Amino acid sequence: MRTSTIALCRRSLRFDLGGGGRGKGSWRYYSGDGGDGIAGAKAKIFDRDLKRKQRDRAAWLMRPGDSFVESVGENLLDRLQDCKRTFPTALCFGGALKTVRKLMRDHGGIEKLIMMDTSHDMVKLCKDIERDMSSNIETSFVVGDEEFLPMKESCLGLHWTNDLPGGMIQCRLALKPDGLFLAAILGGETLKELRVACTVAQMEREGGISPRLSPLAQVRDAGNLLTRAGFALPGVDVDEYTVKYDNALQLIEHLRAMGETNALLQRNTRDTALATAAVYQSMFGAEDGTVPATFQVIYMTGWKEHSSQQKAKRRGTATISFEDLQKQFGSRS
Repeated sequence: MRTSTIALCRRSLRFDLGGGGRGKGSWRYYSGDGGDGIAGAKAKIFDRDLKRKQRDRAAWLMRPGDSFVESVGENLLDRLQDCKRTFPTALCFGGALKTVRKLMRDHGGIEKLIMMDTSHDMVKLCKDIERDMSSNIETSFVVGDEEFLPMKESCLGLHWTNDLPGGMIQCRLALKPDGLFLAAILGGETLKELRVACTVAQMEREGGISPRLSPLAQVRDAGNLLTRAGFALPGVDVDEYTVKYDNALQLIEHLRAMGETNALLQRNTRDTALATAAVYQSMFGAEDGTVPATFQVIYMTGWKEHSSQQKAKRRGTATISFEDLQKQFGSRS
């Protein structure tokens, strides 16, 4: 599944997109073979070219008013609204570009917005939406490979990158001091029903199993990633959504419209969709004939270090011990 990510700064992001065309709706194109010494991830898990094609297709299939995507986008931006500070410049990349842009409004006092995607069609869709909006936000559009950005200190897409920890470290490096990082990723409980149905169908038809869904992070992994990436004041919270579909094939259509279908390099090309749909219906079908699908969304918040931020006291500087507190208030066993 794709991530929706917003990187925000109090003044500006610490990178340069080059000169010219800074008016509303300006474009940039970047390829992943520049001679700037940026190397790709050593471990190749995802087929990046296939993912770009899936994003192109999603730009044409995307549903208007997708309640699930809009709910996640609103919850993500609510976290921005909770901040009393303003962030004049923001970089937005990930699977819900269109929704985030529509819901952005005056969140966070953003004056300049950079929207990026590896798919030309997806970015074009966002640009078309921009024309129909009355907004004072100066918006630029970047088409480029998320693993080979033109910035030495760059923000990467999270979920479909081959080096997630490295991508988050670069997100932190791209922020100016006291900049804010917000992300919504799908957690390990997402599509648990589909995983079970795929496993049963493959065992019955093929006598074994192969990867059908991409690996997803657990809640504890999200916290560890923020800490490992060096973000200050890390925060993680979780929402769980249950979406009902008429059948399992409608779920697959929804995933295609979001650009979230399988892009693993070692994927099985055998088609067991009908068998999976039958197993899904028999195991998880409701009395009204619908089938549920679980989406676990993990929200991550982190800050670039700054001297104004509160910090934990150095270990050993406490003036009172837990033993003293226990004596004072008594044991509540």
